[in-house]
Amino acid sequence: MGKVIFTISYDVIPEQRDEYLALTREMKTHLVEKNAKNYSVYEQKGKKNSFSEVFVCSSREEYDQLEDQDEQMSQYIDRLESLLADGKMKYTTLVEVE
Repeated sequence: MGKVIFTISYDVIPEQRDEYLALTREMKTHLVEKNAKNYSVYEQKGKKNSFSEVFVCSSREEYDQLEDQDEQMSQYIDRLESLLADGKMKYTTLVEVE
């Protein structure tokens, strides 16, 4: 089975940028070190405060497990939602062609 790339994109309130960046460091530590996830955060070139979280999953099963959030991850998401400029997130799922 092929890889799956899942992205979540959103804009952050400019005045909340530092808080957001601190939160992303906490989230990455949690996801990568505790759950062994391939997870990164990127800022869109030329559009400050526009970010994308990228999960690279080795299989469809690993992707399906992303929905199984622990309590800590739920708290991170609640904090993140309070930092969004328009309260919207855009989700994209890419499935590798084999």
